[in-house]
Amino acid sequence: MRTTCNVCFHMCELLPGQTGFCNGRQNIDGKIIPLNYSKITALALDPIEKKPLRNFHPGSLILSVGSYGCNLRCPFCQNFEISMASKADIETQEITPEELCNLALLKRKRGNIGVAYTYNEPLIGYEFVRDTAKLVKEAGMVNVLVTNGTASPQVLSEISPYIDAMNIDLKGFTDDFYKKVKGDLETVKRFITEAHQSAHIEVTTLVIPGMNDSEEEIGALAKWLASLDADIPLHLSRFFPRYQMLDKEATEIAKIYRLAEIARRYLKYVFMGNC
Repeated sequence: MRTTCNVCFHMCELLPGQTGFCNGRQNIDGKIIPLNYSKITALALDPIEKKPLRNFHPGSLILSVGSYGCNLRCPFCQNFEISMASKADIETQEITPEELCNLALLKRKRGNIGVAYTYNEPLIGYEFVRDTAKLVKEAGMVNVLVTNGTASPQVLSEISPYIDAMNIDLKGFTDDFYKKVKGDLETVKRFITEAHQSAHIEVTTLVIPGMNDSEEEIGALAKWLASLDADIPLHLSRFFPRYQMLDKEATEIAKIYRLAEIARRYLKYVFMGNC
């Protein structure tokens, strides 16, 4: 008997023992279980600006944690070693929500303000984010989510009481671009709209030559964000050859500067990354 996973827009229908598109959830005895719960592949104390967040506790450090798996297939992925991995592909370290919260508290003396869920797509294992974030919040620290914004409204509503800030990838602003990465633009737009109601949000677009770098597309993206709130920060990040796109040239810096000028017609805060 198939069971539907309702965590994201893919709505994978899984037979017992079958794993979803994201590599992180499996049908076990008729229940969809997060295989990557408490399974950590990356842990680091990062500047908050690396998330990237520029208008949320600037100058702070945050304990950043990642697992494995993702529900998109971006050929330009910067963290493909973990985001494209399955349980059998990668070594993990076991850490419980309680242990992670305690570690975050220990790092306070080094300037840590909380926990960031990042590196892979954290919401394919939203249960770990929810359980940890609740403890972190109770301990008086903050929670940051770095996500591709494709989770279901139910998942967002479950985690939103505990999340203080998010950086959400808006990978492009056309349906055609999102088809290339196995995503859905309207899902991300809805996620951004709803997330803005409960948390500080910033948005990142990786600008890829010939794919999502037209002035018309970035202008439309910025105009739409401004229709929600002109104070939402937009990060336009420079592409470098990576993963399955090693043959493509890096984005010209002048192009990023020009697109930032376009975006500033609509938005108060536009930042340029990797320049």
